[in-house]
Amino acid sequence: MIPRRYRVVHVWPELDDVMSMELAPLDGPSPQFKPGQFNMIYPFGVGEAAISISGDMTDPGRLIHTTRAVGAVSSAITGLTKGDMVGIRGPFGSHWPIEDQTGREIVFVAGGLGLPPLRPAIYHALQNRKDYDGLTIIHGARSPDTLVYPEELTEWKSRFDTEVDVTVDHALPGWTGRVGVVTTCLDRALAGMDAVNVSAFVCGPEVMMRFSAQSLIAAGVPCDRIWVSMERNMKCAIGFCGHCQYGPDFVCRDGPVFRYDKIARRLGLKEI
Repeated sequence: MIPRRYRVVHVWPELDDVMSMELAPLDGPSPQFKPGQFNMIYPFGVGEAAISISGDMTDPGRLIHTTRAVGAVSSAITGLTKGDMVGIRGPFGSHWPIEDQTGREIVFVAGGLGLPPLRPAIYHALQNRKDYDGLTIIHGARSPDTLVYPEELTEWKSRFDTEVDVTVDHALPGWTGRVGVVTTCLDRALAGMDAVNVSAFVCGPEVMMRFSAQSLIAAGVPCDRIWVSMERNMKCAIGFCGHCQYGPDFVCRDGPVFRYDKIARRLGLKEI
């Protein structure tokens, strides 16, 4: 429950309302984290927010978070500048089991700001590409100007050993990429794969994750080889306050990454 003090060493904008920042601890090294885990970030005097770690887990000295301003705390986080101090608790939560999927086709499906929580797992897959039979990254956004990490998407797409498909709901002048929902890209990608050998990692709005999971299962991907991230408005990160209770689970303690077959029934129910 006691936060450590971190200094903001670098900040940079991703979108109009989205900011990334690099943090460094004042009292020793940052703890090692797993892809998909989150930290509780405390802008002093405002409150805490659970934000996924979006950096490289092989470089824990560069603790990176990408945050969208949607409320008082997240707005305070995106308003931080170089040299400011914040409190950090973590890392917390379950993780993407990317290291356990060697020899399989890896598919990442990200909708909107679902890409930052997936990025550490994507980094691992790219750094260890020889360990996987295939690697596909599918990212969807509302419009071209809401794509996060566009330079990295271009860099990943330039690799000969990785398939990257980017789509938007609404095109803007000059956009020459795909227009449509991510499931269209997903169905196209799965058509050329041995679905039984696919492991999928999905993060984004719940409706997008539900339809993506349905497409994966319809193509023959085993339910126990699909993982989704159920990030919620978590308050304490230790299952104490009950704010993020999700049926019998607490997202902060038992998630945020869940195997799809464990929560499939709940994912389609309203008011849970």
